[in-house]
Amino acid sequence: MVVGTTSGAGKSTLTSALCRAFARRGVDVAPFKAQNMSNHGAVTPDGGEIGRAQAMQALAAGVETDRRMGPVLLKPSGARSSHLVVLGEEVGVADAMGYGERAARLRPLVLGALQGLRSEHEVVVLEGAGGAAEINLLDRDLVNLPLAAAAGIPAVLVVDIERGGAFAAAYGTWALLPERLRACLRGVVVNSFRGEVSLLEPGLRDLERRTGVPVLGVLPHLGDHLMLGVEDSLDLSTTLPSPAPADTPTGRPVRVRVVRLPHLANPSDLDPLVLEPDVDVRWATGPADVGDADLVVLPGSRATVADLGWLRACGLDGAIAALVEDPDGPQVLGLCAGYQMLGVCVSDELESGVGTVAGLGLLPVATTFEAPKVVRRVHGTLTDRSGAGAAAVVRGYEIRWGRTRPVVTGGVSSGVPWFEVDEGEGDVRPEGCLRDDGRVRGTSVHGLFDSDALRHTMMADIASARGRTFAPSPVPWADALDHHLDHLADWVGASLDIPALLALARTATPVGREPGW
Repeated sequence: MVVGTTSGAGKSTLTSALCRAFARRGVDVAPFKAQNMSNHGAVTPDGGEIGRAQAMQALAAGVETDRRMGPVLLKPSGARSSHLVVLGEEVGVADAMGYGERAARLRPLVLGALQGLRSEHEVVVLEGAGGAAEINLLDRDLVNLPLAAAAGIPAVLVVDIERGGAFAAAYGTWALLPERLRACLRGVVVNSFRGEVSLLEPGLRDLERRTGVPVLGVLPHLGDHLMLGVEDSLDLSTTLPSPAPADTPTGRPVRVRVVRLPHLANPSDLDPLVLEPDVDVRWATGPADVGDADLVVLPGSRATVADLGWLRACGLDGAIAALVEDPDGPQVLGLCAGYQMLGVCVSDELESGVGTVAGLGLLPVATTFEAPKVVRRVHGTLTDRSGAGAAAVVRGYEIRWGRTRPVVTGGVSSGVPWFEVDEGEGDVRPEGCLRDDGRVRGTSVHGLFDSDALRHTMMADIASARGRTFAPSPVPWADALDHHLDHLADWVGASLDIPALLALARTATPVGREPGW
């Protein structure tokens, strides 16, 4: 198990790195995170929902995603409540104050999911959550050291030295834990160090002396390496990692401005654009931020109606409408909730409970929130009128309550479907909407830009219309993801003893003989 002194210490990154490092040594490895809090989801082959980080870790491990890899997912919907997903299925809303009792009931389910994965894989790498010594939450903790103790699994503690106070954080975590949980800690990993490691040695040895826990290594700061598939809001920087215009091959990149919604969901939709050298991707939080855009993106959200209200409060609704009215203005793209916001109205008695509210009115569609929740993978092709390469294949996934349908006025719609989704056995269904002038489009499908052909053709078309220059990245997106994960494996391999960590993993109590909760 990989636990941390704090949120953002590097647990997800280290877990992904170890999954890839172990897999490269021929080990059958799988990831696991008992309880996740994130609005960034992924879809399993059988239509279950798990956290995006576990999907990335499964890719690192070279295995297919599985509902059991993330048996409990909390999707924040307000300051004190979250939608609760259990083994891939949404089961209701959890209140922060009353969640402790429910968490206790989930313990057997969590341990059972872990046992199932352990029985099918040689090694399972578990990721903790938050800080390992949240002493106000230990009685309800499903994901950190109480689980390690129940499963008889060794744990390593990650501390981010760049935050400052690393020795205090590591020692304080150890000191606050009850003895039965301290016994699970079998090593400390120092993360994000810049400088000469020998300067740390006196402190590292003193920490070992005080705690009796060995320091297993010091990981250097990853520098400018782009982190893909982040799910924690703490990992979303104020500006997306993108090359400055002067650093691109042409100096005139396609300028993509992504509206940073308060309840942003599935930001990995933008990762393939971030890696394009001739695309400049930046966050937008106000009207001034979209003024130079060639493409404005309204991304996914976990609170469509609330974020639509935020758009109006900060003036982005009027700014986007003005850009669309300008015949020389940019294109606008809505993804999932962003697509819903672009429509005529959103009727929501299910999530927000506020009823029907007006949308931005930029697409001839209307959305109604309905049960059951749609969670599925999809594939299809672009329509002949899509303007972005009719031969391009669309592959992605949907996670939504909203059903978005065309609005017909006088027997005619001012838009056309963007995709045709393959439903199997020769059946197809229309998906998304492209306005007649080609300037505004939207879809319920996440992962749209993972398609190299679609992404490259769309960016080239925008560049041509806006007098920019676009040369597509020579590296396919799938290869870029693999390179990212290999880089992480190289990173840990250079500073940690991977065979020793594998040996440590194999000291775990055998399945079926766990101490239990």
